[in-house]
Amino acid sequence: MKAPVAAQRRLLDLQAADNRILQANRAIQTLPQQARLAELERLSAAARAEYGAASGELEQARLEISRIEADVETVSAREKRDRERLASSSSTKDIQGLESELASLATRRSTLEDAELEVMERVEGIEATLAEIATRRDDLATEERLLVAERDAQRGTLERQREAATSERAAIAAEVPADLLALYERQRERYGIGAALLQRGISLGSNVALTAEDLDAIRRADPEDVVLCPDSSCILVRTEESGL
Repeated sequence: MKAPVAAQRRLLDLQAADNRILQANRAIQTLPQQARLAELERLSAAARAEYGAASGELEQARLEISRIEADVETVSAREKRDRERLASSSSTKDIQGLESELASLATRRSTLEDAELEVMERVEGIEATLAEIATRRDDLATEERLLVAERDAQRGTLERQREAATSERAAIAAEVPADLLALYERQRERYGIGAALLQRGISLGSNVALTAEDLDAIRRADPEDVVLCPDSSCILVRTEESGL
């Protein structure tokens, strides 16, 4: 294949634009904030689960207090009834029975009050735990919001760079002959690079020095002949830097 020297050299600009597009795409896919955001998502999910479990425990503890308070009310009602009966009773047997029952009720009341105090202390501990989890959850949410804003700003910058490189690429590609452009695209798709400079006998497509035999063949080629790198298979662009 033959192509004008200027068109072949323009491939270097095309490859540079493609490199910038590729770099922008890779940078967008590997934004540094993403790893921390993934970790924050995991930590936030764990905090939500922890908060939910503690909330359930708090609800159960409060229900337990309500049951104890209901039992205390029942005991109080029985104590009131027994005291009224005791005040009006003249039977020694009834009095002894009522006094014995009142003693049992007093023991029951004391047990219930101790249990209520214990559960109330547990409630205070759970509430403190919930407050700590809520603070941690809010801190995680704040960090996540800041990181998302930072990530989006960086992504926006990269996307604008990619758009600029894409526009530049389109303009350059329009200047390249169709058959040369097709070869460039084919080699780039197959081997990852479409064109590279031959610089002082070294192919920048492979960063390998060409053999004397390969260099001799290139020297004999017409300037408009399109030559390929023997190692990377990209189009080798010859300039004054090529050392031929």
